[in-house]
Amino acid sequence: MTPFTQPKKLKILITGAAGNIGTCLRTHLRGRYGLMRLADIADQEAGQGNEEIYAFDVRDMKSVERCMNGIDCVVHLAGIPGADTWEKILPMNIEGCYNVFEAARRAGVRRVIFASSNHAVGYHRREKFLDNTVQPRPDSRYGISKVFGEAVGRMYADKYGLSVACLRIGTFRTPDRPDESRQLLTWISHRDMAQLVRCCIEHESYHFVVAYGVSNNLRNRWDNSNVKFLGYRPEDDSEVFAEEILARNIPEDPIAAQFHGGFYCPLEFVGSTDRVD
Repeated sequence: MTPFTQPKKLKILITGAAGNIGTCLRTHLRGRYGLMRLADIADQEAGQGNEEIYAFDVRDMKSVERCMNGIDCVVHLAGIPGADTWEKILPMNIEGCYNVFEAARRAGVRRVIFASSNHAVGYHRREKFLDNTVQPRPDSRYGISKVFGEAVGRMYADKYGLSVACLRIGTFRTPDRPDESRQLLTWISHRDMAQLVRCCIEHESYHFVVAYGVSNNLRNRWDNSNVKFLGYRPEDDSEVFAEEILARNIPEDPIAAQFHGGFYCPLEFVGSTDRVD
């Protein structure tokens, strides 16, 4: 069994590889692993070197199972990437997430890295610093799907012995820069995103971890101190963009400004913020 600390011998599957984060990982991790299998329902550029291109649909278990053969670690990115209707979230982010974990278990995959989101904890008040022990407080149906994925990962780690990392990703953007005031807190650069995933792939051993996908931002309010053992040391800081962004003087929605989830929180909101402690 190849140790995770020997990347040249590892076989990695990335689902949702044609998306923004998938494309970033493909670029930054190219040539690092023995095999990088890139799976997506969308068209992709032809594989280079050790890359394999797979067409797959996360909603179809047989399609997912075909991608798992011989894989050591899955980086699961596929799904609806933001707030949307339940009719879209359910098959892609709920059923599709289950399909990936179950197919990984059946195939003997040893590790799954799940792209969760800060929106799994979006209704915590922004003045509170959040670590990986806070209770889920999803701010949207999308956030619910990420809480679900974290719960599935926890169960597959405990019951079936998979090594699982759930990454509560902040604001990943293409182009690679924040563009509004909240993102000065939540931004993760492309190279920091690639570093975080690389650390989770290659760490020698962990059972189940939750980490925040955020750069070394001066204004960051998410605490990764409990998972320092992963070796993630972000290099970039959104503050280099702060003067330009703040000079625009664009006010944030008053409900969004109260919570970590930002602009997802006012969507469909008809309650009282006073009751959201």
